[in-house]
Amino acid sequence: MSGKPSLSRRGFLATGAALSALAVAGCSSNDSFKEAEPKSGAEAAGEEKIVWGHCANACPSYCALKLHVRDDEIVEVGAYARDTDDLDDIQPRCCLRGHSYRRLVNSPDRINYPLKRVGKRGEGKFEQISWDEALELIATNYQEVVDKYGHESVFLSFGTGAYGVTARPWFRLLNTLGGYLSYYGNYSNGQMLWIAPYIYGAGVTVGSTIKAARDADLVLMFGGAPTETRAGGAASHHDYVAMRETTKGTIYVIDPRMNDALIGHSDQWIPINPGTDGALVAALAHELMANDQVDLDFLHTYCVGYDEETMPESAKGQNKSYVDYVMGTGYDQVEKTPEWAAPITGISADRIRELAQEIGTAKVLHVNQSWGPNRRSNGEMQVWSICMLPILTGQIGLPGTSNGLREANYTIAVPNMPTGDNPVKTQVSVFSMVDAIDRGDQMTEKADGVVGKEKLEVPVKFAVVFASNLITNQNSDINWVHDVMADESKCQFVLGCEIQMTDSMKYCDVILPDMYRFEQECMLGGGGDDAYVVFGQSPYENEKFERKTGYDACALIADKLGAKDAFTDGGKTQADWIKEAYEQAREKDDTLPAYDELKEQGVHTKKCPTGSVIALEAFRTDPVANPLKTPSGKIEIYSEQLDAYIQSHEFQDDDHVTPIATYVPEWYGVETVTEEYPLVLTGFHSRARVGSSWGNVDAIKELNPQEAWVNPVDAQERGLKSGDKARIKNDFGEIEIAVRVTSRIVPGVVGVPTGAWHDADMVGDRVDKGGCMNTLTTHRPTPFGKCDPQHTNICQMTKASA
Repeated sequence: MSGKPSLSRRGFLATGAALSALAVAGCSSNDSFKEAEPKSGAEAAGEEKIVWGHCANACPSYCALKLHVRDDEIVEVGAYARDTDDLDDIQPRCCLRGHSYRRLVNSPDRINYPLKRVGKRGEGKFEQISWDEALELIATNYQEVVDKYGHESVFLSFGTGAYGVTARPWFRLLNTLGGYLSYYGNYSNGQMLWIAPYIYGAGVTVGSTIKAARDADLVLMFGGAPTETRAGGAASHHDYVAMRETTKGTIYVIDPRMNDALIGHSDQWIPINPGTDGALVAALAHELMANDQVDLDFLHTYCVGYDEETMPESAKGQNKSYVDYVMGTGYDQVEKTPEWAAPITGISADRIRELAQEIGTAKVLHVNQSWGPNRRSNGEMQVWSICMLPILTGQIGLPGTSNGLREANYTIAVPNMPTGDNPVKTQVSVFSMVDAIDRGDQMTEKADGVVGKEKLEVPVKFAVVFASNLITNQNSDINWVHDVMADESKCQFVLGCEIQMTDSMKYCDVILPDMYRFEQECMLGGGGDDAYVVFGQSPYENEKFERKTGYDACALIADKLGAKDAFTDGGKTQADWIKEAYEQAREKDDTLPAYDELKEQGVHTKKCPTGSVIALEAFRTDPVANPLKTPSGKIEIYSEQLDAYIQSHEFQDDDHVTPIATYVPEWYGVETVTEEYPLVLTGFHSRARVGSSWGNVDAIKELNPQEAWVNPVDAQERGLKSGDKARIKNDFGEIEIAVRVTSRIVPGVVGVPTGAWHDADMVGDRVDKGGCMNTLTTHRPTPFGKCDPQHTNICQMTKASA
């Protein structure tokens, strides 16, 4: 290979763009954002066909994509839509991001051939190689690592860039080859997934569907911005808008930002300091208790730990109940009055009392929390605290109510291709991949949350990164991550399988060119208030460049390592797995159309037969016949199980862990700002991206520029106006970003949209010019779930020099 030219990432992509010129030709500046129009004359020379596909990113809408194909190229991406004003119509139509997929298909960042690293890790220098050479490198390094270190040294990173029946073949491949160190949790709602089973029992990680809130008198949304985060025509965006326009009740969105979910309803924004939801809830609970507005019958019948009467025997007489905590006789001996909460939350004591009165007198209360409050250093406690409002008022399991968790989705459940059993039973937190590379043999169960054994035996030496920009871009403390990943002595081999040349791919040794789900046969069931399933077929007649599906790539690797028959289950193709999965779904739901019928129509919709799904409805109806999967069978306001966990694990002094919902100040938050870093820095999702996907589409960046939100009070103090470039800095790094001065964010807070692509000279000043927030975030995991505290930060903002 010494005779092959060495190309930088930019040089390689420029060459790829030239090779793709035919496919890109004809793209105007905004023609990806409109439906195809009738063509005539020379433009109509190529016959056009319509092919269905589906979106497959972390947004749970998974909308249908109407692909207009001519001359074996996708020329337009349209939407599934019907001409109706009925808010209850099911329309999984794609958003602007989905309409722009053609720009990603033909992007200069598109990976079209297998690549081998020729520079240092993180430098971004690669050369094109053959599939045979790529497979040889992968198989050789894999076998060397497994022979020397064992299967526990193999890791598959977390990724949310691909969903569908056959979208994640790497799990099956690694299990077939003998197993790997797996992960638990996720980056979006890991804290919620970890703490919810302690409250409501195993299997309860979501609330009611949003449609239930139409019957509520009062709807509280903690951090909810579904019109931004889930912008498609189905699932949360549509469901929230339909609820907002039809509910008989008042909606309050409690958020540091006046997000777009409040459009037309700005009076329903309750501004709050980031990370202080737990303090607000504690003060609301104080007022509910003081005014006899809690539902004692519910609390004594369905719950454990509210007061001394409902405490388990092991905790009686120790002032550990929730009443003790709120009334100042418990853990910290501080009464949680509105006056106590006001300076912490930024909400006046009078407004807290008013809100408590509205909660206490609401006939039907619906409480929903998005994932923003959980993605903080006190995230587990924030989740638990917010859940206390429906628990205290007994507003659970009844029409119109929820349980305080994020909304459920009613879906058509098509199973994924089976992954097989993983012989390696050890797990680490999803947030711990780089730690496992850096110091894996030092990670323990008590200090680091290792599951399956007391201590890892070896570091990760072979890592697979698939459908994920997680090594750097979506990971915290990018500068530290870079230093670990660039040290080639730590991890022998990093394999990437990706569609775009993301920042994370620069740390891979070999990269395989993947395909979008809608570029291959695909199937995925989705939904929100109602459900749908999409059957997609490949739009192409011929193979493009040397791209392969992830499944076919895994089959080739399995073949190289002597496991093809086991991986493919005797030679099954993706189409075989899809058909098998769909027939399994039809066995459980005979209302679904026949396989060939669905294949012909592309999209099938289904109404929720009960109108809405109510969380814990069966438990509320009969708690004896339908106990929760908690030790007590009841809702656990105090958890003996969590108390035992706390006693047997190691925590830092400022973690402030308790077996009951308490407010915990953040490591970097409103109560811990400093003279050097006087501003709180929080992230939020914008319309521009899902994770970091679409982060390289210029048209979307023009429509939704990467801007730091700052209040006029803070901007004036720093001589900033909208459009200025600012530097944001803390102990972890520094970014340069445009400024948006707006009263839609609370004073003292800087808001930066997450997911922007990292763009820094890592051998120079390391100042990120892409506005990637994770340049500024800590990699210290949360105390319980060992999760991502991405929104917990403090910083200083100054005007950038010209």
